[in-house]
Amino acid sequence: MTQQGVRWTADRVLALAPDDASREAGRRLGAAGPWSGAGGSEEGAVWGLCEGGGTEPYRTVVDVTDVSGAAYRCSCPSRKVPCKHALGLLLLWAEGEGRVPRGQPPDWAERWIAARRGRAERERPAGASGAAAPPADPRAARRRAERRAERITAGATELERRLADLLRGGLAGVQQAGYGLWEETAARMVDAQAPGLAARVREAAAIPSSGSGWPARLLEECALLHLLGRGWLRREDLPDGLAVTVRSRVGLPASPDGPPLRDHWLVLAQYDTGDSRLTTRRIWLYGAASQRTALLLSYGAAGRAPDLALPAGLALEAEVTAYPGPGQLRAALGERFAPPAHTSVRPPGLTTSQAAARYGDALRDDPWLDAVPVTLDRVVPVPDGDSWQLADADADTALPLTAAARARSGLWRLVAVSGGGPVKVFGELGHQGFTPLTVWPADGGEGTAVPLC
Repeated sequence: MTQQGVRWTADRVLALAPDDASREAGRRLGAAGPWSGAGGSEEGAVWGLCEGGGTEPYRTVVDVTDVSGAAYRCSCPSRKVPCKHALGLLLLWAEGEGRVPRGQPPDWAERWIAARRGRAERERPAGASGAAAPPADPRAARRRAERRAERITAGATELERRLADLLRGGLAGVQQAGYGLWEETAARMVDAQAPGLAARVREAAAIPSSGSGWPARLLEECALLHLLGRGWLRREDLPDGLAVTVRSRVGLPASPDGPPLRDHWLVLAQYDTGDSRLTTRRIWLYGAASQRTALLLSYGAAGRAPDLALPAGLALEAEVTAYPGPGQLRAALGERFAPPAHTSVRPPGLTTSQAAARYGDALRDDPWLDAVPVTLDRVVPVPDGDSWQLADADADTALPLTAAARARSGLWRLVAVSGGGPVKVFGELGHQGFTPLTVWPADGGEGTAVPLC
């Protein structure tokens, strides 16, 4: 991914941290004091010995040529990836050769580097032109798909009945019924092999305790659940594109099937969400030539950052392959042709009115879409009572910020970068408002992207 001569920035290193505690601990170790024998190679490896709580210093080595961003090995007992020692070593390396000089890796580092690169080299041909897998039985695959469709149909039918019972009895008693009613319904959807329906049921379960106005929000969510259930039951009557969207929304798996698209992709934003079981990383890309926006998803176990890391402000030449469905933005990252590098290129922007129209257009293809990615040009963050909005500097229109955006510290970075003047902002726009993810300083300048999440 890079060579020793192409050093990362501190922001790019800290974007790899699995959590805030690791980020702070990594900063403390990003100084020469605890390190000895630190070095780096032309081939993209960095290593060092870090004094810790044990009798022997921890051996830390990082391979920054890994396709997913970086690979790590440390003898410390931490289960976080990367651990604070790997972060500290990378921060030290980012400061230049004065801190981490070039050299030959010690035996322990060289063995690990050679072993993992040897594995990668052996696996690469197998993925492309290795021995063919035994041919799948198409009739067996068709029978499995039919059995799953039957289960989902039974689940959707049951969900329709439960929604009808809920609305017939009225929403007043929903709070008293508690979470158990919803969890039992979600469990039935899991049994029906419809994880998408189960996830929406669990989201509805949280609405009665979400504050003032919850009955209207719950009614909206029940309407969308009903629409999805009916969409599945009538999927044969739907246009092909909408039928693909319904299958995806109920939880049927899909694979990227479009032709690979090679482009210079700008990294617009990267952020993580998680629950008790999984960490999901979302990376938004914009193709400079194709003008396509693409979403990369990667996953890690709970509490651990996914391997793929592409902080905002980078650009890379690579191929991406789209997933099926109209308006589908998710894509799979394919071959990379050059290492990611910082860029001053910015995506084109929209007015606030154009952005709202884009979200409306997207709902035709996917009525269950929570938000669309948009870049707003020449907007100013301004307070609006107890809330904030992004006002168009050249028109009398504005978009409200979501409650989640207002609660983040990134809002104050946005205000600071703006300084009361217009900025370019990338984020996600949905029915609850706009969530800013990245901001660029005053238009016409050469400042780099500033992450807000």
